[in-house]
Amino acid sequence: MEQLIVFIGNHPLLVGSLVALVAILMVTELRKGGKTISSQEVTILINQQNGVVLDVRDPADFSKGHIVDAISMPHGKVTERMGELNKHKDKPIIIVDAMGQHAGTVGKQLLEAGFTQAVRLQGGISTWSNDGLPLVKK
Repeated sequence: MEQLIVFIGNHPLLVGSLVALVAILMVTELRKGGKTISSQEVTILINQQNGVVLDVRDPADFSKGHIVDAISMPHGKVTERMGELNKHKDKPIIIVDAMGQHAGTVGKQLLEAGFTQAVRLQGGISTWSNDGLPLVKK
């Protein structure tokens, strides 16, 4: 620990540059796929603003449990199936994946296609189920 403090003291420009780059990376990554929202905010969007849940997990994972009325569209197929979502362009689109790893990419695609209300469920379906919220299984 003492060596770290000495290193920071001896190389303030290097350490400052590292901190700045990490901060820029974090901001860029957070902005690229739209805003992230909590499970509680998802339920509010669904119930009060007719939000549409877009589940981008694989069909096998989708069938193990998904949010009620979610649209299944694997993240690799979103570009080619984007037309199916056009009827929901004026509604909030809530992107759900397993743990948040693919939602950013899909969010960026939707935002670029004009879906201005695209948001991501923070932590994906794992957060939803950990919060004790219901899943439909089929």
